[in-house]
Formats: sequence, structure tokens, C-alpha cells
Amino acid sequence: MSRYSDDIQAAAGLIATNGSAWEAIDPESVARMKAQNRFNTGLDIAKYTAKIMREDMARYDADPTQYTQSLGCWHGFIGQQKLISIKKHFGTTDRRYLYLSGWMIAALRSEFGPLPDQSMHEKTAVPALIEELYTFLRQADSRELGGLFRDLDKAREEGNAVKERDLKNKIDNFQTHVVPIIADIDAGFGNAEATYLLAKKMIEAGACALQIENQVSDEKQCGHQDGKVTVPHEDFLAKIRAIRYAFLELGVDDGIIVARTDSLGAGLTKQIAVTHEEGDLGDLYNSFLDCDEVTPEELKNGDVLIKRDGRLMHPKRLPSNLFQFRPGTGEDRCVLDCITSLQNGADLLWIETEKPHIGQIGGMVNRIREVIPNAKLVYNNSPSFNWTLNFRQQVFDAWKEEGKDVSAYDRDNLMSVEYDQTELSAVADEKIRTFQADAAREAGIFHHLITLPTYHTAALSTDTLSKEYFGDLGMLGYVLHVQREEIRQGIACVKHQNMAGSDIGDDHKEYFAGDAALKAGGEDNTMNQFS
Repeated sequence: MSRYSDDIQAAAGLIATNGSAWEAIDPESVARMKAQNRFNTGLDIAKYTAKIMREDMARYDADPTQYTQSLGCWHGFIGQQKLISIKKHFGTTDRRYLYLSGWMIAALRSEFGPLPDQSMHEKTAVPALIEELYTFLRQADSRELGGLFRDLDKAREEGNAVKERDLKNKIDNFQTHVVPIIADIDAGFGNAEATYLLAKKMIEAGACALQIENQVSDEKQCGHQDGKVTVPHEDFLAKIRAIRYAFLELGVDDGIIVARTDSLGAGLTKQIAVTHEEGDLGDLYNSFLDCDEVTPEELKNGDVLIKRDGRLMHPKRLPSNLFQFRPGTGEDRCVLDCITSLQNGADLLWIETEKPHIGQIGGMVNRIREVIPNAKLVYNNSPSFNWTLNFRQQVFDAWKEEGKDVSAYDRDNLMSVEYDQTELSAVADEKIRTFQADAAREAGIFHHLITLPTYHTAALSTDTLSKEYFGDLGMLGYVLHVQREEIRQGIACVKHQNMAGSDIGDDHKEYFAGDAALKAGGEDNTMNQFS
């Protein structure tokens, strides 16, 4: 017997035990509703998706071609359509996740209106979006299974036993649209207790992986902006432990912590680390401070001093009351941050870089792997990078180093359209195309994500429609580049009533009211034009 048949039998037995009062309840309808709602709580989702991520991490360790990917989504509908599209084009959601970006929550989901990525948005907006994403993904399950159930009923009506058997097999082996979410908790939104409380809410909403960064919480900046301020390791580790406690308290034993370091671009710290002896973690953090040796006679009122190598040192303090790291220490600090995080409970790393350069990333990963052999990265394929310019310049520099003639190219102007059809452009585009696979193999990147792609796609598609609809094309602007393409490419949303749940509602009406049900999907429904 199939899982579907087993559920029908179980429902029939339960109904029978309740006698005539339940005789109007149909066992197969119960089985269908259960199949359409596989996950009862967000914790069910978190446990299920954490297991998937752990299996994917092990698979990547064995074979770096098995990397994973995600796109950042700022609304449940966007996440839903992404997974529907993936299933349509590739037949499976394997190794495809969702990313929840703090940047997009700040810019698009705050009640204050658009905000910069500085942790000023409401904490509650983060778990709320996680819950919203999973609500839409579960609805995608319900919609697709509902279509299979209607096809099953039709096959039975036609007496097509072969098709009926095939459809039951598809129902039994249905792959859910529910996939792991890597969710951005920024710098923890306060102290370790605040981090723990928010982490619990995020996990309860369904998050199996939380990404936290080592910036000062109340000074947090986007990783691709200036003015970033890091915290001593012990402060950061306390928050990592807080997240682990939240996972364990809620029974998500496989929960994943992604530790992000911004040290490559952060030249400032708010605190001098506590140190008890030479060479301890606090001492290592302080060793990167930019200091001047002073004598007691040179001291000024309020000066802060540290002892380094037996000498009295004065750390450089800015008017902002922040302390400055020595220039050129970013990579060393990144490596120390990463090793320390993995040694203290983190599962994956995130190094925020200023450019997508495999050599730079791989160089740091190799140093980390000297201590932690299976260290793995989550990497931001950021829209903040000018990918075209970066890779054209990388090719230009490589060619120049090889002695190849590059006199036909202006390095500072390589973004120009005049270079689009050149050999350099073709080589650069191929490097962009293979960047994820190459970086997974050469730089330890387990998970590739784009933080905010759907922010940009929404803007671009809306601009195109606005230009054409309000311009000379009028209604043809919508029909030509939206509806006609939806129909021809098989975009499910062309039947927008179906996507919004009208057919699901009709099914339920029939379960609840039988032949008396007033259904929306009759012959006069204009969605029939898209059958």
C-alpha cells in the first residue's frame, strides 16, 4: 500500500470509531488535506530542513561539485514563485535554499519605511518574514497536490487505471517546496540575551540556519559600506552560544550557525578586549590595534594604555571614541575570526569581501583549513559588486601579467559597451558563469547566495512595464512582455486565481458542503481561457 492509501485507511478507521456523527467526513478528503499540510508548525519545518542542510554539508565535503545555492527573497510570494520555477525547470529542489536578507527587510519590510542596513528595523519583522515565506511555500504544496488530486479524480472517472496508478505514485513521492532558509539575524539586535530571544522566534518560525556577524550591534553597517566596527571575540562567541542554546532548547539539535566576519572591511573596534595572559584570545585581538609606544611623561588626561611585548602602548582613539586597527591586518583578522568561530560552535563561515575574487577567498580559506580541515563558506555573490567591471579587470590584469598585449583596452573604462563583443569580455563572462562552481572547488564555498536579487528584478520588470504601458504600446506593453510570455513559458501565475488559492478553496467547499458547494471554478470563470 502507498502512503496515500495508508492515510485513507487510517482516516477511515478513525471516522468509523466516532460513529454516525462523523459519517459525512470523507476519509480520502482527510488524507488529501493532510498531504497538503505536511508541516504543522515552524519547528517541524526547522527540524526537517536542518537535516537537509546537514546532509548537503556532508555531501559537499565528499564532493565540492555538490555546492548549494539560494536567492534572497523579500516576500513570501517571491520565495514561492522561485521554488515553483525551480521545480518546473529542474524537477527537484535539491540543494536549492532561500536566503532571508536583513538588508531587504530593512529596505522593504519595516513599518518605518525604507531604511538602510543598520539594524534599525523591527526585530519582529525577521521571524514574521520567515513565517510568511513558509506559509507561501506550504501553499505551493497544497496547490500542486490539489492539481494532482483533481487529475486523479478525472482518471478514475475515465476508468484509466494506468494513469490512476501513475498519479498515486506522484502523490506518494511528492517533493515539498519547503526548503532550508538561511536567515540573517544581523549582529544579534542587542546583547546575547536579546540575540537568544530573537533566535528562538526565528527558529519557531521555521529557520534552521541563522547567520550572525561580528559587528557592534548598535553600530551595524551593511557589509559593503564603510564605517564597520567589530567586537572582541568573546562578545561574538557569547552570541553564538546564545543561538546554540536556542536551537537546543527548541529541539532543533541539527540547527546551523553561520558566523560572518566583517573584519576585511572593518578597521575599527569599539572595545579593547579583556586579556588575562600573553597570547590569549583577547591579547590576539588587541595585537592588531594601531598603537604608539609612549612613556609615562607623554601621557595625556584620559589616555588608554595597553602593555605589549613589555612596552607601554597607546592605542589610537578617534574622536568617535573608537579604536583603530593597523592598516593591512584585515585578512589576518578574518582568518583568526573564522578559526575562533568554528572552534567555538559555529558550523559555517561567511567572509564579507570587497570583490568576487576566487584567489583572495581561497587564500583565506586555505589558511583556515590548516587548522579546521573541513571549514566551509557561505558566500555572498553580492549585487554590490560590479561583476562585469570586476571580472573584466581581473582578465585584463592576468593578461598583462602573462605579457599579452592589452593596449586595446582602457582598464578604468572596461564597463563600456564598446568592449561587449571583445575577446576580453567573452573570457570575463565565462569566468562569471563558472564562478560558483570554480569557487566551490577552489575556495571552499559550500553555499552561494545572492542577497538581494529580487529587489533588483522587481525594479527592472516594473520599469519595463511602466515604460511600455504608459507609453506608445499601451495595453500591448502588458500583453506582449507579460501575459503572452507567461502563457508561452508556462508561468503558473498566468492563472492568478488558481495561484491565490481559488481552486484549493473550491476543493474545501466540496469537502464541507458536498453537492451544495458554490464553487468559483465553474464554466464562467475567465481563467478557463488559459486552460
